[in-house]
Order: sequence, then C-alpha cells, then structure tokens
Amino acid sequence: MSAISVLIIFVVIVVVIIAGLWYYRKQFHKVGPNEVLIISGGRKNFVTLPDGSKMEIGFRYRIGGGSFVNPVTESVSTMSVEVVPIHGKATDVLTRAGIPLNLEYTAQVKIDTSDYALYLAITNFLSKGTTGILEVSQTILEGKIREVSGTLSVEDIISKSTQFADMVEKGVRDDFADLGLTVLSFGLKEIGDPQGYIEALSRPHITKARYEAEVDKAEKDRDITIKSAEAKKEGEIARLAAEAQIAGKNWENEALKAESQVKVNQKKARADMAYELERYKLQQELKKEEYAIKKLEMQEATNLEEMSIAKREKELEANVIKPAEARKIQVQMEADAENYRIAAEAQGKIKAKKLEDQAQAEQIRQIGEAEAEALKQKAEAYESYNQAAVIEMILEKMPELASAISEPLSKVDKITMIESDGKLGGSKITGQVAEILSQLPEVVEALTGADLKKYLKKKLSDDE
Repeated sequence: MSAISVLIIFVVIVVVIIAGLWYYRKQFHKVGPNEVLIISGGRKNFVTLPDGSKMEIGFRYRIGGGSFVNPVTESVSTMSVEVVPIHGKATDVLTRAGIPLNLEYTAQVKIDTSDYALYLAITNFLSKGTTGILEVSQTILEGKIREVSGTLSVEDIISKSTQFADMVEKGVRDDFADLGLTVLSFGLKEIGDPQGYIEALSRPHITKARYEAEVDKAEKDRDITIKSAEAKKEGEIARLAAEAQIAGKNWENEALKAESQVKVNQKKARADMAYELERYKLQQELKKEEYAIKKLEMQEATNLEEMSIAKREKELEANVIKPAEARKIQVQMEADAENYRIAAEAQGKIKAKKLEDQAQAEQIRQIGEAEAEALKQKAEAYESYNQAAVIEMILEKMPELASAISEPLSKVDKITMIESDGKLGGSKITGQVAEILSQLPEVVEALTGADLKKYLKKKLSDDE
C-alpha cells in the first residue's frame, strides 16, 4: 500500500470522526435547571401513579441537563418550571349577607416537579406554556375566592384575612394538583367596597372612638386644671410661710453679721498691722538675700571671667603661639636648607663661571679699551665744539621732542569738545601743546645752560 493510499484512509477516518462529533453535538439538546427537556417518540417510558402502579407513556423528560435525541424517531420540546406570579381581581364577590366586594389578590404558582405531577403538567400545559398556567390558575383562584366569600361576612373577611387566604389556598390545592401545579402562596392585597358598606360599617366605630377620645381628653383637661390649681394654692401658702421664716432668719442673720463684722474688723486691723510688720521684715530679709545672691553672682562671674581668660590664654598658646613657634623653627630650618642649597649651587656656579668670566674679561677689556678710545676722541671733538654747535645739535633734536610730547594725543580714541569762555575744547588742546613746546627752551637752558631764545634772536638779527 502506497503512502498516498494510507494518507487518504487517514483523512477519511478523521473526516468521519469529525462528522460524527458534529452530528452528536447537534443532536445533543441541553436545558437549564429551570426547564424540562421533553423527548417524544423513540423508546417508551413509564410514570409512577399515586397508587404506586406504573403507566407507560410515549415520551421521556429530564429536568435540567441534556440528552441525545434521534432526529429520525424523536422530537424535542422544552417547558419552564419557574414560579408564575399571579395578580388578579375578583369583582362583585358576594358575601354571606349578599354584599358585593371587589377583592384584589396575589399568588405564586409553579409546576410540581414530582414524577406524576410533572407528567400531568406536561400533558396539560406543554403547548400553552406559562400563559396557559396563568389563565387556568386565575380561573381556579377566582372561583374558590367566590366560594369562600359566600360563607363569610364582610367583617370576617376584613378581620380574618389570613384565615380567608388559608381557606382559599387549601380549597384550590387539589384542583392545582390535578393539573400538575402547586400553590406556593396566596394573599389578599386590597378589599374594595363599591356599595360603601365598609365605610358605613366603620362610621359608628369611628364616631364612638372620636366621642370617647373627646370625653377622655376633657376629663384629663379637668383633672389637670384641678390639680394645677391645688398645686398653685399649696405653692403660694408654702411660699408665704417660707418668706416669713426667711424674713425672721434674715433679721437674726443681720444682727449676727453686724456683731461678727465688728469682731472681724478688729481682727482684720490686727492682722493688717501684723501683716505690714511681717512684710517689712520679709523685705529686709529679701534684700539681704538679694545682696548675698548678687555678691555670689559677682564672685561667680569673676571666677568665670578668670577661667575664660585662662582658657583663652591656653587656646592662644595652643592655637597661635605654639604653631607660630613650630612654624618659625620650620621656616628657619627650611631657610637654612635653602641657604645651604643656594650656597652650594653658587659655589659650583662660581667655579664654572670663573673660567667663563676670565675668558670674557679679556674680550671686554679689549672692547672697553676700544670704546674708551672712541669716547676720548668724541670728548676731544666735543671740547672743540662751541656753544653754537651745541645749540645746533639741540635744535636738531627739537622735532623728536615735539613728537614725543604730542604722541599721547595720538592714542586717544575719543575727545568730547566742551565750549568754555567762547572757546572750543579743540583750541584749548592745541594751545596746551603749544604752551608745553614753548617751555622747552627754558628746560634745555636749565639742563645744559644753552639759551635757545638768545641764540635764535641773535641768529635772526644776523640774517637780517
């Protein structure tokens, strides 16, 4: 068998398994715990009757859960087993005396889930559902309400409503059981009286109750007034007697107070004098104590000051003098070491420099001799110069002097001109430069003895 054949067979098996699972899932029907799954057809089922015998039926059922259903031979239905609330109103219900009433009631009904009762409920209400249960239950309850009301008076229905509800509930129990139902509760909600009988029935009771209430109130008000008057009278008598007693006691009390006040004043005067004397003594003792305390404080302050001074001296010695002396020794030792190093280096440099200086000395000597000779010749030439030649040399240097004087002005970035006495600042600057230049002859004469002004005047007169 080839691999392809094996693969085909495997695929077919898988497809069959999946199809089988899908079919089973589709035909497996489930219901909740508040529902009954009813499966008709297929195999037969048996139900137990109240007398214990078995009866064959053509369907099977299950409360909650699920079951597999054969689609060929079986069909599926569901039915709710939840509580059905009923709110109804029975109109024109006649009582024993023939008085019509309108009775509103509430009840809770559900399907009995015992075996035989469930069989009855399925056969009676499967197609009608909850609506059918509600309609049938209201019909049964209304009939039983009318039946029970015909045996009771209006007063009994009003005053014994609980007993009325029990009678109705017990009366319908068998009827509901025959249908597979059970009544969980029943009660009257409201009693209506279209003829006004209940109001008329209650009117004498209301009137009597009002009368008794008014009489009781009047009697109580009377008793309260009488007791209040008696209490006021007794209170007034007691007040007057008390005031008389109080007056007598007050007179006695005033007399005693007067006598007592005299004694009190005497004792108070003695006490005041004794108090002043004692206070004076205490003041003297306090002054002595204060003096002693101040003296002790001054002594303690002096001791503290001496201790503080000693402490500061020790701190000065420890923080300033000792470190300064230590630093002094350190600096002295460092200086000695540095001097020794410098001396050693100088000694070595001297030895090295000595040979170099000896070599240069000869060269300097020769240069010095040459310069001396040149200076000698220049001096001889200067000696031969007369005063005119010296002045001519000074005049040749005058432009350089003027340039040096005005050179600071060339380094000024900005000059602000302020007019003063009708003259601009610029004219003052040029005037000051000219004034400085005019003082040069006097400076030259003071330094060299050459009179430039005299020489220039003479020179100009000779030229003329």
